[in-house]
Amino acid sequence: MAKIKVTLVKSTIGQVESVKGTIKALGLKKIRSSKELDDTPAIQGMLKKVKHLVKVENV
Repeated sequence: MAKIKVTLVKSTIGQVESVKGTIKALGLKKIRSSKELDDTPAIQGMLKKVKHLVKVENV
């Protein structure tokens, strides 16, 4: 399965609770924290919701 690297590049301050929960569910805590995740449809849906806060790279 393909892997992607997700990095939090903007703060979640001022965001609605559902966006904050999605960032937490992706395993991101602080700005510039990264996580390698499997590229599944569920993860793609989460990334679409928070695309303004994260940077996504193929690994």
